[in-house]
Amino acid sequence: MERAKLLLLRALRLYRQVGLPARLSAMAALGVLLGLAACVAWISHAGSYISDDPRACINCHIMFPEYATWQHSSHARVAHCNDCHVPHDSVVSKFYFKAKDGLRHSAMFTLRLEPQVIKAIPDSRHVIQQNCIRCHSALLEEAFTPLHGSFDRACIDCHREVPHGREHSLSSTPNAAVPGLSPVLPWDR
Repeated sequence: MERAKLLLLRALRLYRQVGLPARLSAMAALGVLLGLAACVAWISHAGSYISDDPRACINCHIMFPEYATWQHSSHARVAHCNDCHVPHDSVVSKFYFKAKDGLRHSAMFTLRLEPQVIKAIPDSRHVIQQNCIRCHSALLEEAFTPLHGSFDRACIDCHREVPHGREHSLSSTPNAAVPGLSPVLPWDR
């Protein structure tokens, strides 16, 4: 706390030493940066990503195949995107993961680096595995057959078609019946 006060006092002292034109220039630059950030947040519907609404996942067209295949799966009746793809151990880790993954997705989409077939990265695979166990723990207690042997494999190694089907690339569902979407946030209507 003391260190923060010292830093603030130094910043105020430096601010007073700088002339008026430099202060106005700094404030104008800060205003432009904040305005651009607000504009990007508005255009990208950034606030919708805080919600658990699956429609937020298709703000970006790259997720249409995943949304369409999920919508026709058995999981659509009991789980949303965040139920499988976001950690549930704490609110902090949930939103940290959403922010980290969202920044990666938006950077890839903006720079046109998205792959034809979307595959989970190692961090996501770990989260998906933990969520399979969280929801299906009762089934795992009963699964002792030699078919499964030891549980050293990830659930999606055998159940890779759940819930997105066998193929889920951009070309596998070019005319996916994605519902007419209304804005997720009330002020976007």
